[in-house]
Amino acid sequence: MYSVILCGGSGTRLWPLSRKNFPKQFLNLYSDNSLIQETYLRMKSIMPIENIFFITNKANIYNVFNQIKNIDKNFNKNQILVEPESLNTAPALALAVKHLLEKVKINPNAPIAVLPSDHYIGNKKEFLSVLKNALNKIGDHIGTIGITPSKPETGFGYIKKGEKIQDFYKVEQFIEKPNEETAKQYLNSGQYVWNSGMYIFSARTFVRELKNHAKEIYSLLVQDYSIFLENFNKMPDISIDFAISEKSDNIVVFEGDFDWSDIGSFDSLAEIKKEDLNEKHIKLNSSNVFINSASNKMVAALGIQDINIIETNDSILVQKQGKGENVKELVNLLKTRNAKELNDSQIAYRPWGSYEILIDTPTYKVKKIVVYPNAKLSLQSHYHRAEHWIVVKGMAKVTNGEKIIHLNENESTFIPAFTLHRLENPGKINIELIEVQTGNYLEEDDIMRFNDDFGRVPEETKK
Repeated sequence: MYSVILCGGSGTRLWPLSRKNFPKQFLNLYSDNSLIQETYLRMKSIMPIENIFFITNKANIYNVFNQIKNIDKNFNKNQILVEPESLNTAPALALAVKHLLEKVKINPNAPIAVLPSDHYIGNKKEFLSVLKNALNKIGDHIGTIGITPSKPETGFGYIKKGEKIQDFYKVEQFIEKPNEETAKQYLNSGQYVWNSGMYIFSARTFVRELKNHAKEIYSLLVQDYSIFLENFNKMPDISIDFAISEKSDNIVVFEGDFDWSDIGSFDSLAEIKKEDLNEKHIKLNSSNVFINSASNKMVAALGIQDINIIETNDSILVQKQGKGENVKELVNLLKTRNAKELNDSQIAYRPWGSYEILIDTPTYKVKKIVVYPNAKLSLQSHYHRAEHWIVVKGMAKVTNGEKIIHLNENESTFIPAFTLHRLENPGKINIELIEVQTGNYLEEDDIMRFNDDFGRVPEETKK
């Protein structure tokens, strides 16, 4: 058995926690692990790690790699598949299946579990029991997992159960998010389950269903691998639900009740976290108030009710509960204003580590920089700024002009503008250093790269 974990989503409904360059699946929302790490660990408990694959976009490949490598040193970067263009789940799964068949050379009849990377599973044991049963019994069906509804939820799609076969059901109908009255009827009937977005199938069955119902994708899938990749952007931007599930009469659903959520809103997150034990969250004469403070600031609520307060180091969202869907509208408004807060927070994650902006003024900026073991920044220079580096943890290898120096804790170096420089971590623990920038322009686009491990050198610089 194999698993494909989908992790290319943007998570806009959880702004300001979720950002374009570090979306929801990489956040630690309810445990010490991120959502994608929790998903990986669940799969690792039932199959070999070499059978677990990820599919993501170009922007997030190093977010995936760094997070999984952080919890499993044996993880191989080749198990991360990168979409040439972000389309939707049907083209993404076509890429995953083609890779598994032609590059990994799996048995075409081997079952594959397709899982979103950003879900909450409260009862791991029960979830794995349902999933393993589905993997063992899927046969030549396309299977999905439906969640036994616990309330008249209007934020999820539904599946109507049809004829029962053994311990699963034929799918009679997929239904988009209903209104509250309809959701109550679904709940009372016992005939409907929530659509979790999880799928189980063999590669042979998936290819057959594409041939029958998604010919545009199938016609490209059967081409040579290189041609498939070159023409990937010609496939329709379509989900597996619309491409196959809603057209095929070969879809079955395995029902499960294991405390599941897609964490699609802060209301959902509040339900998962339940008790707020943070002594810096003060609520006086207030009821049903959820506070999430990423920077651990003191947050006080006075005389309010039914409110979510989401605080980060650069943004605050105050939201009426029940209005989670409207966060997307807010994000669209911020896009029209080119708000930089949509992309990175004050903590920005990069392939080599991260940086946090501590002080930001027009003429000087202070950052805390973290560099992972055996990672290095690009060889670069700046037109408008000079930099002072002070190591506070670990040992850094620094290229500063013609010199290569090693800095231990409490040691520093000064890098004038126009000077070629590079920061490396040759050790086994993260480097932490303080960078003080001075100059008349301090934005991130004032970087000229000359050499880079992550392919970020402009073509004109290579010449």
